[in-house]
Amino acid sequence: MEKAFGLEIPENLEETCELNRTALVVYDMQVGIFSQLSNGSEIKSQVVKVLQAAREVDLRIFFMRHMSLPNELSGVFQLRTAKAWQKATSVNDVKPWFLRDSPSFQLIPEMMPLSSEAVFDKITMSAFESTPLDIALRDCGIQTVIIVGVATEIGIEPTVRHAADLGYIPVVVTDACGAGNEEAGQRAIASLRFMGDAFFSTVDEICQILYTKKVSK
Repeated sequence: MEKAFGLEIPENLEETCELNRTALVVYDMQVGIFSQLSNGSEIKSQVVKVLQAAREVDLRIFFMRHMSLPNELSGVFQLRTAKAWQKATSVNDVKPWFLRDSPSFQLIPEMMPLSSEAVFDKITMSAFESTPLDIALRDCGIQTVIIVGVATEIGIEPTVRHAADLGYIPVVVTDACGAGNEEAGQRAIASLRFMGDAFFSTVDEICQILYTKKVSK
């Protein structure tokens, strides 16, 4: 740990993941999104491992859900995005996939939050935009954000970039982040690595670090 100007600046993943200053963000593990993955069962298993480790070491945990608005309330950006995702030729053909009460909006059963965990809904790609996440993390003194879920190329990349812009240290658990398009997902990870403001880990590595931190407390 480098110390300068009254600050402690972590130099590696282990130093970054102090339990009382680290939170887990589980991004969009929803029925309607998860079902689009070709390797869904593998990603689910990996996310569950990280979630279990986070619970065992008492990390603060936040689940994100992507929500559709009714077409009448969607606005220009929402309608344009829905048209692109659904390959629709007109907004009249757009179907809101993630309406609040729809089955596709719900988290998959394996992601059932505990009463001590939060669920935040969003209509944006970044988990931080127009949600309470930043306020909640700052109020808890969080510095490091571990990110898992789907999809890497759609929402995880902008969430990681936004986290860094807000002054957090993002940790991307690469084998617990699924992509709808594997090639685009790899490009997103490569771009984030190039930026240099995030740490990257595997499920086994991050779980081992968390368990070791718990034992050493």
